[in-house]
Amino acid sequence: MRHRDTDSVVLWWVTVFGDFWFGVSWLLNQASKLNPIRRVPNLALLNQRFDPPGNGSSSSSSQLPAVDVFINTVDPVDEPVLCTMNSVLSILATDYPVGRHATYFSDDGGSLVHYEALLEVARFAAVWAPFCRKHRVEPRAPESYFAAKADNAGPYAGDAPAQFVDDRRHVRREYEEFKARLAALFTVIPQRSEAHGPDSAKGATPTFMADGTHWPGTWFEPAANHNKGQHAAIVEVVLNHPGDEPQLGAPASSENPMDLSAVDVRLPMLVYIAREKRPGYDHQKKAGAMNVQLRVSALLSNAPFVINFDGDHYINNSAAFRAAMCFMLDPRHGEDTAFVQFPQRFDDVDPTDRYSNHNRVFFDATSLGLNGIQGPSYVGTGCMFRRAALYGADPPRWLPPDGSVSKQLSSSDNDPCHHFGNSMPFINSIPLATHHERPVSPPPASPLDAELAAVATCAYEDGTGWGDCVGWVYNIATEDVVTGFRIHRKGWRSMYCATEPDAFRGTAPINLTERLYQILRWSGGSLDMFFSRNSPLLAGRRLHPLQRVAYANMTAYPISAAFIFLYDLLPLMWLSGSEFYIQKPFATYAAYMFAGIAMMEVSGMVEITWAGITLLDWCRNEQFFMVGATGVYPAAVLHSLLRLVGLKGLPFKLTAKPQSSGAAAARERFAEVYEVQWAPLLVPTVVVIAVNVAAVGAALGRAAAGGWSLPQLAATAGGMLFNAWVLLLLYPFALGIMGRWSKRPYLLFVLLVVTLAAIASAYVALLPVFAPRSVSPFWLGFWSRVGSSIFPTSWRI
Repeated sequence: MRHRDTDSVVLWWVTVFGDFWFGVSWLLNQASKLNPIRRVPNLALLNQRFDPPGNGSSSSSSQLPAVDVFINTVDPVDEPVLCTMNSVLSILATDYPVGRHATYFSDDGGSLVHYEALLEVARFAAVWAPFCRKHRVEPRAPESYFAAKADNAGPYAGDAPAQFVDDRRHVRREYEEFKARLAALFTVIPQRSEAHGPDSAKGATPTFMADGTHWPGTWFEPAANHNKGQHAAIVEVVLNHPGDEPQLGAPASSENPMDLSAVDVRLPMLVYIAREKRPGYDHQKKAGAMNVQLRVSALLSNAPFVINFDGDHYINNSAAFRAAMCFMLDPRHGEDTAFVQFPQRFDDVDPTDRYSNHNRVFFDATSLGLNGIQGPSYVGTGCMFRRAALYGADPPRWLPPDGSVSKQLSSSDNDPCHHFGNSMPFINSIPLATHHERPVSPPPASPLDAELAAVATCAYEDGTGWGDCVGWVYNIATEDVVTGFRIHRKGWRSMYCATEPDAFRGTAPINLTERLYQILRWSGGSLDMFFSRNSPLLAGRRLHPLQRVAYANMTAYPISAAFIFLYDLLPLMWLSGSEFYIQKPFATYAAYMFAGIAMMEVSGMVEITWAGITLLDWCRNEQFFMVGATGVYPAAVLHSLLRLVGLKGLPFKLTAKPQSSGAAAARERFAEVYEVQWAPLLVPTVVVIAVNVAAVGAALGRAAAGGWSLPQLAATAGGMLFNAWVLLLLYPFALGIMGRWSKRPYLLFVLLVVTLAAIASAYVALLPVFAPRSVSPFWLGFWSRVGSSIFPTSWRI
């Protein structure tokens, strides 16, 4: 802690605080990994106890609990409708009792395209779901299934191998026709509306449904009460509850070439929801949409468990629901388990995972560590919840001996309307949500229509606990992490479930700019959580101490960026003179520094060994952390500082999904990874790269000119090692801003060499002019002769 250079005391204090913070954050990160646990679901035992062999998904005697599935989407263009409908199809065909799961599709844009696309899904699913059950194909999203190569399909698992090829050919034709009908919706609906003519009362051309009535949601030509921010609530049952008794299909015929005489052809319940939108209301984005789904589903099916998906995720392993049930129904910890989180896996990520989209270190290392404490955090999609936990109930282990979850929910407040709103049918459904053995019953037809519309209105949540102590949490960008934290704070556990093959797969933002905006939203929301009343530092005694440490690390990590960014700019300072602004003696400092770095890297190697990830995954994680720390995390810190002083903060841009498909995608599968979308978020990292490249070039030039003494030369070599390490970590970013030139990575190294040579040459040429005393006599004489022939007389040495 001694320092003799009074000229750089401020910088020295920055390094002291920076090194201290790095040490603390590293210890916080390690504390959550002290007891990693890998839990594997035992599907055979689950089926034996709750769904005996031979019953399958068509059995009326299955004792598996009911599940409500939530899917969320906003725009059929930004989130391609084909991708979203594939997600729905994978759910309708999943390996779970047909009468015991229902799907609720939330369209936050109120688009008729989505509603009529669901009608087309119901039509095609009558062929697709029986085909999947008959031949037990995987995955059960048709786009992914038909795109997979035959070599990756695995051995045939169905009961009719002789019919498989013909059936597959027939279903493939049906799917191509289905895709054509989906694509035509964007043309058919406007043409249908134009044929009906404008509405004189509205002064605009309404959007008409197929039955000739006005679409109550968003019109193609927006008008009052019919645009994205202003329309009535819509709840439409697309597929009714199928009942509990199996219905076998028809044998093969000239009209139906598939033999379905031994296959249950029922389809699960499917419901379309577009919640009400009104000006002046904060609709709370995704969290608000899922809370509406929670209320609507309680009135229709009221399953004790719910699972949510983003619109771009589909079921890749049809046994995923059963895998989650292994943890929820486990007699050891099942009753105290609030949610089961699956890892996020993605299609269409480049083979090297340039921007660390898979985030393997978090999902396959950190989450396993959390699994040994109180459980992993909620990450927004692919998560099964216990409905009672979302309602704010306490876990059984924290209830009095004579209490129960259902009893607590029914008597937790003298006025339940204060918490849950004024819908008595919904309030009456709350205690029933804890009954695992209760089957889903077909909902009544008309009596609930008005109630369904009421719970989907904007004003329903006014003055209630929704968004605070009930449902998904509001007023934060990372509603997922905060919702999971609120549940953990009540004393609930969570479980991490990784299956083989992956349970769910989705679409990742493989464009650099979109990926950085995604990281900005996550990091900014994390800091907002850390400085809010949901801070892990303020949680009660029910939160495990190490779980508190893990949440503190997950929410405060962007603070490191302030020190990292300054460290990355140090070359500007140490190249300005011969003095290095670090603690002396340099050799001792370097010994401690490299020993500490070596120990951390060795611990990282141990971590990837027990986590089962590759060295490339670990390197990509390190690289993209540096990319975030130089540009994204400083912006997140700025956002939180603005919020703390009462300002609005930075606007968070929603992540756009890859749009390439069809012929374009076939020609160039990873086309979007080579697109460059310049944004202010890229500038700080570009500056860091430029500074470090300039530092190396100038150091090489000064060494060539003989401007370093031998001790200075050794110190410069150590400094250049730091520069090289920074540039290596920022390598994916440099490739990203090269655009299509990054298809040939060697060009980046050629450009680097040329740039270093140019900077070194310029430095050598200018050094005798501006700092002649730092040049050796030989080079000084040489440049004097050169200068006399090139530079004006007034510039001569």
